[in-house]
Amino acid sequence: MKDRVALMLAAFWWGSLSTVGFLVVPMLFAKLGNPSVAGNFAGQLFEAQSWIAIACGLILLIHFRAKADERMDGPALTAIFLILGALLMALLQQYAVAPRIMARENLKLWHPVGTGMYFVQWICTGVLLWRMGAARTPR
Repeated sequence: MKDRVALMLAAFWWGSLSTVGFLVVPMLFAKLGNPSVAGNFAGQLFEAQSWIAIACGLILLIHFRAKADERMDGPALTAIFLILGALLMALLQQYAVAPRIMARENLKLWHPVGTGMYFVQWICTGVLLWRMGAARTPR
């Protein structure tokens, strides 16, 4: 049961990253017409996404930490590494990069840095989800 809940949390985390970053925010900029207004909405969406990342990441860390304590195997430690990497990207993006973007401070530097961090977070959660799904597949 706990493994299924963890799988659902990983799917929710990756799915929300995909939806916000690759669907909703681009639509905001395409449909609103005013980049400043779209940017403010996007910032609020990314902040909400950061809270989703923190919640899902912490719960998944607790889950995989317990699994690593039960049996020190590679998959649990790899999952912990992926979760920590994704959480680090989410926290750095929210508290180090996003304030600079919202202040319009050197956008040519900070926007690509934030985009890269978001993409790394998306990759980490995608790999985590893929590995968790593969572990549940009957052989």
